[in-house]
Amino acid sequence: MAASHTFSVGKIKFGAGAPLFLIAGPCVIESEGHALMMAEKLGAVAEGLSVPYIFKASYDKANRSSVSSYRGPGLKNGLKILAKIKKRTGLPVLTDVHQASEVEGAAEVCDILQIPAFLSRQTDLLVAAGKSGRVVNIKKGQFLSPTEMGNAAEKVASTKNEKIILTERGNSFGYQNLVVDMRSFPIMRKFGYPVVFDVTHSVQLPGREGKSSGGQPEFIEPLARAGVAAGVDGIFLEVHDNPAKALSDGSNALPLAQFRALMEKIVALGGLVRKWDA
Repeated sequence: MAASHTFSVGKIKFGAGAPLFLIAGPCVIESEGHALMMAEKLGAVAEGLSVPYIFKASYDKANRSSVSSYRGPGLKNGLKILAKIKKRTGLPVLTDVHQASEVEGAAEVCDILQIPAFLSRQTDLLVAAGKSGRVVNIKKGQFLSPTEMGNAAEKVASTKNEKIILTERGNSFGYQNLVVDMRSFPIMRKFGYPVVFDVTHSVQLPGREGKSSGGQPEFIEPLARAGVAAGVDGIFLEVHDNPAKALSDGSNALPLAQFRALMEKIVALGGLVRKWDA
């Protein structure tokens, strides 16, 4: 079933009949220079392939495994960096919000506010994000069925804001493992909102390294291809120029050097799927 709610961010259209779109960037803002470099390089590839693209990076990763893990530059400095990137590149920007008190400031800068998976049932946060008037991307909790995401979307929509995206990022499968149920995509699309596949978080192995998560990046491409073939509206990728040195989620990030090749494949596949669904 095609998404029935249609909306746009700048020139990017979401909903029925819209092309496959991309959300991508480093997990966390490591520095202004690094975030800007990643936005420019990812944006250049997306523009060359005519892919609608939203830059993603977090000013704070409040759910790191260890208290000693790097979290980011924080709300004030992080939003300043995202504002500079938006002005410099012209790209729409997405970031996480963790508390209702962060929403107003984040909404002044960012085009899309993302609800982290662990917070996908937090009513006050969902309602605050909805009231901001921005597009709200709700990450499906690892503990939720796709059917339950209708309740999360309903909380945002209760504010009269139906600019909602639902994102699959895998379900807990025993300890320290995730699995993606491809049935999730058509189930969530029945709610009438665009559905995104967060591929790189789906290959994460939560807590596997003790004080950090592990990952299986070798499965990024097959899962991305499967999700696009299943008819998702968008793909979410955490990308890093040097995953081994990344300050967050490097073990499940797509290396920047592999980004163009993967995008060429999924763009071609997405075009075929849309022809079949037309």
